[in-house]
Amino acid sequence: MTATTAGPGSTGPGHIEPRSTGPARTDHPRTEHPGSESRTAELERRIAQDPGGFRVLTGDRPTGALHLGHYFGSLRNRVRLQDLGVDVIVLIPDYQVITDRDTAERLGEYTDGLLLDYLALGIDPARSTVFCHSAVPALNQLMLPFLSLVSVAELNRNPTVKDEIAHSRQSTVSGLMLTYPVHQAADILSCKGNLVPVGRDQAPHLEVTRTIARRFNERYGPVFPEPDMLLSAAPLLLGTDGTKMSKSRANSVPLSATADETARLLRGATTDADRHITYDPVARPNVSSLVLLAALCLDRDPHEVAAEIGGGGAAALKRTVADAVNSHLAPFRARRAEYAKDLTGVRSVLRAGNERANALAEATLDEVREAMGAVR
Repeated sequence: MTATTAGPGSTGPGHIEPRSTGPARTDHPRTEHPGSESRTAELERRIAQDPGGFRVLTGDRPTGALHLGHYFGSLRNRVRLQDLGVDVIVLIPDYQVITDRDTAERLGEYTDGLLLDYLALGIDPARSTVFCHSAVPALNQLMLPFLSLVSVAELNRNPTVKDEIAHSRQSTVSGLMLTYPVHQAADILSCKGNLVPVGRDQAPHLEVTRTIARRFNERYGPVFPEPDMLLSAAPLLLGTDGTKMSKSRANSVPLSATADETARLLRGATTDADRHITYDPVARPNVSSLVLLAALCLDRDPHEVAAEIGGGGAAALKRTVADAVNSHLAPFRARRAEYAKDLTGVRSVLRAGNERANALAEATLDEVREAMGAVR
């Protein structure tokens, strides 16, 4: 998932100006592909030089507990960007819960859980914004003009949508599921985000956002930036069944799990028949994912971790991983428990974030109406 009142505007794909200067110039052409490693390296250099010139929107659907894959894949990076001085906006897209399910089960509980996780991990409400999709009507009004800018064929070709449909709980594809990338475009462009941290599997969604921004600007005049992808260097962690760790696949290790629950889940993780532990992601993906998880928590090289376990087998590997995860997450769990004692205060963070997000989206919608000639 994936960036962001009047934010950085752009008539070209690459130049990013500070938010206070209005539409960006096009005198800084980009030659790299927006999803390339070299482009990401360039963006990291520019973030270090001028973090205030960037606005990020990212988030998580409230469909269950955040897990270790979220943590190493995106959550730590959000805190890093925030601490560098980037304007980080975190969306809880509650309306999007029903893209692949019939009802929004336990929505309030899961939303509270996300808030607790964000705060415990270091998202600072004084520097970052957390808001809820359903609390920002102007955001959803952007969907109508945006839908006119993409074809059904383009949406059908989106590989990320295809994968999400394949793992959907629904027997048929809803219109909401098919247009999911356009919803994400409205999320990002409602606050004029110019930077979106993504994994490679989410890159096609962001390409839809870039296409919508470009086509709107060509048709009606320059209003939106074309957001850049900030590719995540985080490795892919497998779930306990050996497939991608995911809430919907019931194979994850939640951040909010107790130490005992974490150990139990990891004991059930899939490995292989070779008792000697090595780190070889290609030949031994399941074992290597566990080794990598321990190494990430210990801040060590995975080859060294594997060598220390050696002939100890899967049982020793799983004990090592459980100990490393529980030790690494202990401070987070303590902070989360403290925040949970004051849910009223925690929910006030969301109310304040909703207020700011409404102001940003309403300002953007006003610009869209003016560009389209809808203002009378």
